[in-house]
Amino acid sequence: MKDLKFEQKTSLSRLEAADRLTALAAALREGGEADVELGPVTLTMRIPDELDSEFEVEVGDGEIELEIELKWPITAPEAPEAPEAPRSARPATAGRGRAAKRGTAKKS
Repeated sequence: MKDLKFEQKTSLSRLEAADRLTALAAALREGGEADVELGPVTLTMRIPDELDSEFEVEVGDGEIELEIELKWPITAPEAPEAPEAPRSARPATAGRGRAAKRGTAKKS
């Protein structure tokens, strides 16, 4: 199920369609929190710097259909975390290697 769906179907003049696309283009150019005026309705959306897009043109049944689809995540992508340094099973101990365990005194 969608969190929100807004769909508006109406007949527009070529100039009205151009005005709506211009308003959408201005909101995309501005980015961040943008208001998009779609006729009597204004949508406020967060628009990120990167978007996924799909352009589709269908010709058939005596008409041309042009769809422009833009998608982006609702939340901003998180920055990748820095990898943790590997932890060794035993803590390093200075001066406790094999040589330190062997006695250095010689029997006379």
